[in-house]
Amino acid sequence: MIKKISVIGSGTMGNGIAHTFAQFGYEVNLIDINQVALDQALQTITKNLDRQVSKATLTETQKTETLNNIKTYTSIEEGVKNADLIVEAATENVDLKLKIFKDLDAHAPADAILASNTSSISITQIAAVTNRGDKVIGMHFMNPVPVMKLVEVIRGYQTSDATTKIIMQLSESLQKTPVEVNDYPGFVANRILMPMINEAIYTLFEGVAGVYEIDTVMKLGMAHPMGPLQLADFIGLDICLAILKVLHDGFGNPKYAPCPLLVNMVAAGKKGIKTGEGFYQYTPGSKELVVANKFKKS
Repeated sequence: MIKKISVIGSGTMGNGIAHTFAQFGYEVNLIDINQVALDQALQTITKNLDRQVSKATLTETQKTETLNNIKTYTSIEEGVKNADLIVEAATENVDLKLKIFKDLDAHAPADAILASNTSSISITQIAAVTNRGDKVIGMHFMNPVPVMKLVEVIRGYQTSDATTKIIMQLSESLQKTPVEVNDYPGFVANRILMPMINEAIYTLFEGVAGVYEIDTVMKLGMAHPMGPLQLADFIGLDICLAILKVLHDGFGNPKYAPCPLLVNMVAAGKKGIKTGEGFYQYTPGSKELVVANKFKKS
């Protein structure tokens, strides 16, 4: 019976996961080494709850109950000691994740399930640094977590049927739709999505069309809610690059090689919404999309 959830990492995905579990009545410990980041996460959760209240999808009482269900910690050892499930939502860096899972295995209760919100890194590799491979699984939530219905549930080589069943049912208790997939690079979502984004960047790089034109074709012609370049900005160009590297390394197939334009943009610090500029420029509070100066037609 899963009742107590610990979430590692208080960034966009971590605070969204904490928000969602707390909203559905679970006791949540949100853990980050940075207290300032935790305070900002609580502010974000509060703002998002206020938005739900304004849309009448949540009451003020439910908002208060949700916030009361969340406690914050700067110590993994303290934050996970009573957890039934730990969901890691740290940066998409394999060395960092392996270190976190070693710590979780050392400090979490022996019967606790350890899940990663990774969008591309091998669950089997993560499980190998623990002594509970049967209880390690992937829970890939989509952004924004409180809104998006999909949870990609990834079975590692050792993940047991029992663990998978618990996580599938748990995801349904959050009013999500879980989809079970096997552990291969990129799983399903990013194995399909990232090559499309990469090809859109190559289309821009090779001068076939501009940013606005590429995104408009995909929105109006393919019924995508946002174009691939806008979506890349939304995900984070650094994250897109990291996932493409995992795909390229994992399959050894040149079709997954990141576009040089993407590599250069990340090196230049143009990572999308998070830095204020990617393929588009972003002004706080503005919903208008403006193509970044570098890509504007003269």
